[in-house]
Amino acid sequence: MKPFKAAAVQAGSVLFDTQRSLDKLADLTADAARQGARLVVFPEAFIGGYPKGLDFGARLGTRSAEGRDDYRRYFDGAIAEDGPEAAQIAEAARANNVILVVGVIERDGGTLYCTTLTFNDKGDYLGKHRKLMPTALERLVWGFGDGSTIPVFDTPLGKLGSVICWENYMPLLRTAMYAKGIQLYCAPTVDDRDVWFPSMRMIALEGRCFVLSACQYLTANDYPPELAADGKNGPIIRGGSCIIGPLGEVLVAPSFDGERIATAEIDLGEITRGKYDLDVVGHYARPDVFQLVVDERPKPPVIVKGA
Repeated sequence: MKPFKAAAVQAGSVLFDTQRSLDKLADLTADAARQGARLVVFPEAFIGGYPKGLDFGARLGTRSAEGRDDYRRYFDGAIAEDGPEAAQIAEAARANNVILVVGVIERDGGTLYCTTLTFNDKGDYLGKHRKLMPTALERLVWGFGDGSTIPVFDTPLGKLGSVICWENYMPLLRTAMYAKGIQLYCAPTVDDRDVWFPSMRMIALEGRCFVLSACQYLTANDYPPELAADGKNGPIIRGGSCIIGPLGEVLVAPSFDGERIATAEIDLGEITRGKYDLDVVGHYARPDVFQLVVDERPKPPVIVKGA
């Protein structure tokens, strides 16, 4: 396969304004396509938002009325997997002839999930990944995914999947993705710490895959005024998006200077060259000592059986 260009978008959503975030996504996708990108990866929670600093009125054993209102507001900005907002994302993929991976806050019943939706270059919906393990206070406002939504999609550009933010620190989840043959490892995030970048390099080296990490860049101007106090002296989420090759080579280094579209050329032949001396689910594995069992059955809370 010929090399192609991929993009990691570093940009912030417009908090509590889903339509403006969708408009921004369409514009950024078009910009990435004009730069030649055939795969475009957006950050975690780009649609629906990541309201960093909001505590939803929670204290151990208590929840405030104001916090419940905050959750309602957050819930109202979330999207359904098959809703009109998802159709707008699909249209951005189709109109720009790109494969699109987008972090969203997904609404299903009365529960929210941190999710990625993936669409092919014809705008067809390939599927979703729900974050398996929300971190810290995220567990208060997001549900938990299960093994039924950890897919790797076989696309014309290669085998593609996504692992969201601190899920990347789950060794067994990474191993499951490697076993599925992932080549284009998408890591949408809001983690802007300095240690994120070496983590992404390690994953690329370990999995012998291309890692595309897209992080939000969010300033006080993107926040409602009542939430922006902590960000007045700098960005609230400062970016750090990067693209790493399968031998750990830095194709795009992190930048913390503002919004940008980071692009790099992807040559899948580099994966085979890398697996010459390391394939952690192949010749470098020891199944006589270690084995991983992955349960991919959906786990619905209610199962109705016929008479």
